[in-house]
Amino acid sequence: MTQFVVRAMRTFAFSVLSFSPFTFANIDTDAFSQCQQRFEQRAVAQEFSSDILSIIQDLSPVQRVITLDKRQPEFAQSFAQYVKKRVSQYHINKGRQLLKSHKKLLAQLQQQYHIPPQYLVSFWGLETVFGKHKGKMPILNSLATLACDQRRSEYFTGELFTLFRLIDQDVVTKEQLKGSWAGAMGHMQFMPSALKKYAVDGDNDGKIDVWQSEIDALTSAANYLHQIGWQGNERWGREVLLPDDFDFSAIEFDTRYPLATFAQMGVKQTNGQPLPQYKTQAELVLPNGHQGHAFLVYQNFSVIMKWNLSKNYALSVGILADKLVGAKGVRSLANAQPLPYSRTQLEKLQARLNELGFNTGEPDGIWGPNSRKAIREFQLKQNLVADGFPNTEVFKHLGLLQS
Repeated sequence: MTQFVVRAMRTFAFSVLSFSPFTFANIDTDAFSQCQQRFEQRAVAQEFSSDILSIIQDLSPVQRVITLDKRQPEFAQSFAQYVKKRVSQYHINKGRQLLKSHKKLLAQLQQQYHIPPQYLVSFWGLETVFGKHKGKMPILNSLATLACDQRRSEYFTGELFTLFRLIDQDVVTKEQLKGSWAGAMGHMQFMPSALKKYAVDGDNDGKIDVWQSEIDALTSAANYLHQIGWQGNERWGREVLLPDDFDFSAIEFDTRYPLATFAQMGVKQTNGQPLPQYKTQAELVLPNGHQGHAFLVYQNFSVIMKWNLSKNYALSVGILADKLVGAKGVRSLANAQPLPYSRTQLEKLQARLNELGFNTGEPDGIWGPNSRKAIREFQLKQNLVADGFPNTEVFKHLGLLQS
């Protein structure tokens, strides 16, 4: 699914054959050839057909895949930049048209899978702008390129061999295999493992075609969301207002609390009204720190995160879904500002925190759960607002910026 490289990083078991991946800034053709040979050995051991062996011999690396992998917008854009581009007026207008033109199908899918129509259409918009941009990259070569990169070799090798199996089983044809740089396919951008496990022949024509059949693509997406735990009677979350004296020290990020806990702390809806009183668990999300937007998100937000492990992506899906059915959306994004740091700067911040005993994990320039926790702990020690965000104040206190 936009399973952009971080998304859905499930672990795939390796065969008993050893596999020595490598990293390349520029493609090393000799190293790729060695990688190819290992693919071939593994395919023989797993008794793939001669057709698959021929496909492996024809594989070639794609430099553009490596380039795009390092520029993923989920990491490079601020929340405002990301959402502004993906919840555009075009997305809203086109999405509302599709809700009407696909009304019967979407109603049937809601009855069967319990996924409200606006969410399916929102995912569709986020993934491919409703089928306009399904991707033209050669999926086999893209997956092979990433499978020969040591950072996520196991994951992408698993995806590549799953695709080989789908070809051998006549689920897909080699000619169909065009998609995203990361190997995602069709209207809803299914990775091979998701296609294998969740794809449905929605139009009952005897084949599954997530590229050309909107019915197959939407039905498969509804089945996927249902299988991974979507709650049909609950929303994704909502934007909220935090009081000026909100106690950040009492709340850890990436952690759920009873919704009543936030009500007791003075959090309100954006219209100033109290939070609903129903019993549910909520997580506070501050995509650009305590001075920006604030959201309380519920269980379905976690389901969206299983589709794509980016909070900006998950927020965009929810915001667009709300807009499609007439909701106001979020506070103004008109003056969308970029992130206040570069990926290289964040790597330095992570390294410095590690030196001081605040564990961020291996520095990677990605503002993830480990970094949020480490930054929050540092902020608490320094009597700063503990929002877990790498803002200018944090950089200054770490000696990484001049005062």
